[in-house]
Amino acid sequence: MSLPAVLPAADPSPSPTPSETTSPAVPSVQDAHESAAEAASWVEQNWSTWLAISLRVLLILVIAAVLRVFVRRAITKLIDRMNRTAQAVDGTALGGLLVNVERRRQRSQAIGSVLRSVASFLIMGTAALMILSTFEINLAPLLASAGVAGVAIGFGARNLVTDFLSGVFMILEDQYGVGDSIDAGVASGEVIEVGLRVTKLRGDNGAIWYVRNGEVKRIGNLSQGWSTAGVDVTVSSSEDLDKVKATIGEVAERMSKEEPWNELLWGPIEVLGLDSVLLDSMVVRVSAKTMPGKSLTVERELRWRIKRAFDAADIPIVGRAAVLVEDETSADPTAGMAAPSAYASTTSPQSVAATPLTPPSVTK
Repeated sequence: MSLPAVLPAADPSPSPTPSETTSPAVPSVQDAHESAAEAASWVEQNWSTWLAISLRVLLILVIAAVLRVFVRRAITKLIDRMNRTAQAVDGTALGGLLVNVERRRQRSQAIGSVLRSVASFLIMGTAALMILSTFEINLAPLLASAGVAGVAIGFGARNLVTDFLSGVFMILEDQYGVGDSIDAGVASGEVIEVGLRVTKLRGDNGAIWYVRNGEVKRIGNLSQGWSTAGVDVTVSSSEDLDKVKATIGEVAERMSKEEPWNELLWGPIEVLGLDSVLLDSMVVRVSAKTMPGKSLTVERELRWRIKRAFDAADIPIVGRAAVLVEDETSADPTAGMAAPSAYASTTSPQSVAATPLTPPSVTK
């Protein structure tokens, strides 16, 4: 007996072989032509806008660069004119009333540097904002962020900003300069460098002080205008005042005609009169107007000459009264003795209480 053969049903859709996979479609020449036509049409529609924006940006940059160069040159010429004016008056009688050339030069350079930096920042910053607005960029968020950042930086670096602004106003107002002797409160000495943030002083002992401009609350400038030399001469109350005045007048006349004192003295040496009168002495006040910063030198020389003139005229200079010293023989002999003590007497209650107890005798 034979079994019927079962044949599998044929698959109506046979699976493709690997050699029958589809390849990607390649754009035709017509498609490329259409894409190029669309790009050319877009460029043709927007080229005028691009050209206008480019020309506007170029115009802004050119105007900003030309304006910046013009402003910086104008500031430089102004500073050079200030320096030439200082050099013209230096060495003359008017130059003594003004600051020296080095001080004017440093001051003018500092002012010029600040003005040039501020001008460049304003011009280029304005140009940058105009360029951004040309590209139709909304500047409101940018300006708001810059304002917030400025406030944060201002709070964080307020000491630096205070020092900088104080230095700018000190230079603009010419409060002091290189070579001046000033008293800044926190330190005093001769100014050796003036900066926008820090001022360097050399003290009397040679120490260099770095003073922040924001910490200076007051300035005492000893080198501007003129100084006053004052000398007090103490003589006996029995001296002839006319003789004392005539002697000092002779010293003043000779000193005013000799060099270099005739240049340091900006006014006559005057006897102002009696400053005080005591029972055994009186003080004569002598004063003179001197070159700034030279008052101590004139005072020392004037004291030296007055002392020699008084010695020649037999006029003694009286000092303070001598301290009286007590004679050792008249001193109290009991001053070095100690006060009597209760323990000195053996019968006093204190001595009896402090006496040690004797141990009782032991009997056998």
